[in-house]
Amino acid sequence: MVKDQSLVCKLNKSLYSLKQASRQWYEKLTEALCSKGFNHNMNDYSLFYKQQGDSVVYGAVYADDVLVTSTNQEEIGYLKAFLLDKFKINDLGNLHYFLGLEVLYKHDSVIMSQRKFVLDLLKEYNCLEYSVLSSPFDPNEKLKAKEGKPLEDPTSYRELIGKLNILTNTRLDIAFGVQHLSQFMQDLREPHLKATYHLLRYLKGDPTLGVFMSNIADWSVRAFCDFDWASYPDSRRSVSGYKSKKQETISLSSAEATYMSLRKVIGELVWLSRLLTELRVPSIHPIVVFCDSLSALNIAKNPVFHERTKHIEVDCHFVRKQLQEGLISLHHITTDQQLTYILTKSLTGIKHSSILGKLTVFSTPPTRGGVLKYII
Repeated sequence: MVKDQSLVCKLNKSLYSLKQASRQWYEKLTEALCSKGFNHNMNDYSLFYKQQGDSVVYGAVYADDVLVTSTNQEEIGYLKAFLLDKFKINDLGNLHYFLGLEVLYKHDSVIMSQRKFVLDLLKEYNCLEYSVLSSPFDPNEKLKAKEGKPLEDPTSYRELIGKLNILTNTRLDIAFGVQHLSQFMQDLREPHLKATYHLLRYLKGDPTLGVFMSNIADWSVRAFCDFDWASYPDSRRSVSGYKSKKQETISLSSAEATYMSLRKVIGELVWLSRLLTELRVPSIHPIVVFCDSLSALNIAKNPVFHERTKHIEVDCHFVRKQLQEGLISLHHITTDQQLTYILTKSLTGIKHSSILGKLTVFSTPPTRGGVLKYII
């Protein structure tokens, strides 16, 4: 193939199979919805809502897919009729499959999983015949960037990590393992590939795990904060429990690492609070935040300058501001009750299963014959 830097490619068809540019489609859809009294959610521009008395209608947009829900069934019918008149749409009925997410309805809850995605992944990488492992990551193994034989063709590994990253939308139990394995994408080695197949063998144990969402009208929010100080041997950076993410800078103490992790969690809670307020959800303040570091709690609660905190970035002290304004309340929690260990450390099978049972992660129950039943 001859490469010519002066040539460009012409896109004959828009992405997502749209007949027009994605931006133009979104503007046209927005104009149509706003003409019917819908408003943009200022905290999430993919979400529209309309409130009229006690009735609220929500519409979530992703490319050319629209999810509609409401407290009034008639309002859903009116909106669908309007969209059908303005656009060529297909009414797929109740939500049961969306962007790889499978939705199972029960009488008291909804379970969202990626069962089919997991099974396809196991089949694609020939793991259906492998034995099952009890934890997603070997706690005795410490991966390093330059250790082991380089892979001859790293493309397949990179594709696999990308797919596993998508799976973390519903599988919190593999978030730490996927985040850790993503650190070696530029220089892949055989130990990294071995650890990835270890994770696939863990997924084979229960491909149906998903997020459990109860229909109980309880709007209380609880957050847990944890860290793993200087856990990366190559960079000495710490891992924050929120979203199992490597911190941007090197922490000089465990107290600083915890405080930075706390700042990330509370930043997300500020956004969540604004979102729920705009969605007319009853007040959830103060939001209870649990942390197992007394040093970090003392830093947040005590406005007096501390010699050991002078190197902490100023924006991290916004934790103290949110505490004073009443958005959050900070509480100490013992180590054995810390749920975010599953997001910051590789655990043994017993410890991993114990924490997983306390999170809102459930297996989708099979019906007779082992086939999942969906209420459509």
